[in-house]
Amino acid sequence: MPRTRQSALPVDAPRAESAAATPPLFQPVRSARAFEEIAMQIRQELADGRLKVGSRLPAERALALQFGVSRNTLREALRSLEHAGLIRLQKGASGGAFISQGSGNAIISSMLDLYHMGSLTPDQLTEARIWLESVLVREACARATPEDLQALRDNVAEAAQAAAEGDFNHRAAVNLDFHRILARMTGNPIMMIVMDGLLTVLAQFIQTIGEYENTFVLPSRRRFIKHLEEGDAEAAVAEMETSLKRLQRGYLSRVEQKKEQPPAPVRRRAPAAKKKAA
Repeated sequence: MPRTRQSALPVDAPRAESAAATPPLFQPVRSARAFEEIAMQIRQELADGRLKVGSRLPAERALALQFGVSRNTLREALRSLEHAGLIRLQKGASGGAFISQGSGNAIISSMLDLYHMGSLTPDQLTEARIWLESVLVREACARATPEDLQALRDNVAEAAQAAAEGDFNHRAAVNLDFHRILARMTGNPIMMIVMDGLLTVLAQFIQTIGEYENTFVLPSRRRFIKHLEEGDAEAAVAEMETSLKRLQRGYLSRVEQKKEQPPAPVRRRAPAAKKKAA
């Protein structure tokens, strides 16, 4: 039966900004790729605890002097850390570089880049999702609260409404959110980030294949929720795997159909008629 769990801290929950307990110990850099060494030193200070979430780094001028580099090189390092989600750059009188709370955005962006480059194939994507979901379902079943179960029911009701209205994009988004709810139910931020990354890439993939038939999904979701309510993890896993494998076959079938479609003919404009000389 579902049991109440202690609420887990969301990945992006705000924390009060705090000063570092000990000033960071930065050393001058001599590498040809100095910005990488600067980023590495800042990461090490964070790992050693001299920098913490909310800590403000010294001003640009002071940092450049400590590292023995130009301010342009320093800015390149700070931008790389900002893109990685490690720091946030704030403008204004009270601005500066602050150690960020952190999120999975950098991981999700990397997964999207791999997909767009073709390094992640549709069959790999859907296969990994099936494997991961089995772990999520077992943990979600063990940790489910009444509030979690109601969130799943509300999601199914919203998906049914979107299907009735013929709103494919909203239906697809809500169906993917069902799995995000399951990931949150585990209370593990790593599982939440990994699942969010997979689902974000999957959403891109679904847009490329277009609308598809999935009338079996909602009845399967209702059976799945019933298994969770009863605390039957094995039945819940079996129900989810059956549904996801059926979806996988449908997705990959659409991919093959698109490959077999002949390319659309290129329309060429007829040459303009030459004007007769007066």
